[in-house]
Amino acid sequence: MRRHVAAGGKAAKRVRRKGVKSRRVVKTERRHGPSADELRKQLAEALEERSATFEVLKIISSSPGELEPVFNTILENALRICEARFGMLMLHSDDGSFYTHVMVGAPPALVNALLHRPFTPAPGNPLDRMRQIKKAVHVIDAAEEEVKPRSAELAGARTHISVPLLKENKLVGAIAIYRQEVQPFTDKQIELVESFAAQAVIAIENARLLNELRQRTDDLSESLEQQTATSEVLKVISSSSGKLEPVFQTMLANATRICEAAFGSMLLIEGELFRRVALHNAPPAFVEFNKKSPVIPLGQVHDLNLLLDTRRPVHIADAAGTADSPIVKYGGARTLVIVPMLKESEIVGAIGIYRQEVRPFTDKQIELVTNFAAQAVIAIENARLLNELRQRTHELATSLDDLRTTQDRLVQTEKLASLGQLTAGIAHEIKNPLNFVNNFSGISTELIGELQHTLSGLSIDPEAQAEIKELTDTLRGNLEKVVRHGKRADTIVKSMLLHSGESSGRHQSTDINALVEEILNRAYYNARAEQRGFTIKLERSFDPAAGEADLFPREITRALLNLISNGFYAATKRKAEAKGGNHEPTLAAATKNLGDRVEIRIRDNGTGIPAEVKEKMFDPFFTTKPAGEGTGLGLSISHDIIVKQHSGAIEVDTQPGEFTEITVTLPRATTLLSERS
Repeated sequence: MRRHVAAGGKAAKRVRRKGVKSRRVVKTERRHGPSADELRKQLAEALEERSATFEVLKIISSSPGELEPVFNTILENALRICEARFGMLMLHSDDGSFYTHVMVGAPPALVNALLHRPFTPAPGNPLDRMRQIKKAVHVIDAAEEEVKPRSAELAGARTHISVPLLKENKLVGAIAIYRQEVQPFTDKQIELVESFAAQAVIAIENARLLNELRQRTDDLSESLEQQTATSEVLKVISSSSGKLEPVFQTMLANATRICEAAFGSMLLIEGELFRRVALHNAPPAFVEFNKKSPVIPLGQVHDLNLLLDTRRPVHIADAAGTADSPIVKYGGARTLVIVPMLKESEIVGAIGIYRQEVRPFTDKQIELVTNFAAQAVIAIENARLLNELRQRTHELATSLDDLRTTQDRLVQTEKLASLGQLTAGIAHEIKNPLNFVNNFSGISTELIGELQHTLSGLSIDPEAQAEIKELTDTLRGNLEKVVRHGKRADTIVKSMLLHSGESSGRHQSTDINALVEEILNRAYYNARAEQRGFTIKLERSFDPAAGEADLFPREITRALLNLISNGFYAATKRKAEAKGGNHEPTLAAATKNLGDRVEIRIRDNGTGIPAEVKEKMFDPFFTTKPAGEGTGLGLSISHDIIVKQHSGAIEVDTQPGEFTEITVTLPRATTLLSERS
């Protein structure tokens, strides 16, 4: 291999004389052969060179990706074997500068000037010549160089060699070793340094490949972690059923973890305010502050102002100077990134993650938070659509229920009307012959009296007269029974006609207190007209705020008349069973305002209702009254009018032998039936 040797003057002559002497020695050795000492010396040098090479290869294999220990080992072995004073290993940049990576044995002045510092060798400098020719440059005496190297000025270097590090003929660095005396390096020493240079290139390439592999692995790991976090967020979005809090918390937890942040927060815009809707791992002082001040007016905080102005992520490497930010004051944030949540280019909120030390976020980390912000907007929109769907579904379900209720009330009203027509028809058909029976049985009773009076004036055999009297008395008794039961039948027919009264088909706003007062008085006077000696104490407790309700007045009147009449019956029956004791029959009527409903209570101190009767009291044709005193339709019709026709409720509280209280609840406004055509 040809090497470029730089020398001049007397030093060059000495080198030439030494070269001549060396050729003579070689001729002598060829005649007589090397001596034993020379062989041992050559073997020792070869062994030392092999050991040094092995040591370098060993450090290369045991320090994957770490160049400094490899470079140090290379320099230490090169200096030791080549008997040099100091050396350095430099890396070369495309701009022509060198960067001193390691130095071994160099004087402090040279270390301070070159170590870990880039420099560009002056034109004509030995290092510059090596860069130009890409071959080793051997300087015999630096003192005779036209352009003095800095190693000569700062470290007293005299003899040195600079060997290039070449990769596919491209300069990637250099090894330089120095002696502080004029003593040229041998060819073997230069070859050894060139060998070390080749190994350094291998180490550099190995480190590059390994670092690329590590970077690729790190990138893949980071991508996998980000994809896992994104998948977790999407899973929460799909399973949250419109609930945003778990989505926000999952986003913040993943963002702070992957981006190595201390804590995170999420804000949504409400009118002219930012409202903080979620926090993750926030310092206690900031949590306490957020409880007191969860909203931030737009334009108040510097970093949020930047977000509003740019609609782009705001990355502040050191937020120590933004004293207006609560996140800095109470959360101790130093480095922060705030990402806008954009819906059709409009900001709807923001996600912020924060570090409590100055350490900027990477582009990939900011991109991850930006992705989370986009997913947050999707989650908010999904929640809005889902809530709208639920609201619409609820409205449709309510409309369907109202329609079914209206249909039920229509059917019930038609049934009541049909039943009323049927009952009225039957009652009218019965009433006419019943009137004849009642009238003629009364007349017949009077005629029997006249017959007895006439027969008493006739001269008749006493035995026959006694027989006639017995027969007429029996006939009078039978007719009196016919009259009594006829009157009962007439009362039942009247009751049937009362219950069969046709619906007005009209609903109107009705004063509740006035209606109850009217029904109470009507029931009282009806009872007094039908039952001689009837008496009962009436109590009223009307709420002045009871107000009005939209009702079918005639039907409600019929239902309440029924309930009050039953109360009269039970209260007077208890007095009759007490055989005149100190029991005073009492019936209390009360009203109460319940807001969108009104309550009517009817309470009597009568016989009460046994449990087995209470279960059946609203069944059609069920009655506990003696035969001829009730039809069993009154309570059934009252229940249908209140519950089915008016969408109200009827409840019964009773204690046998003590009291019965019936509570009727009616809506103030409901979807009642329209007027019948």
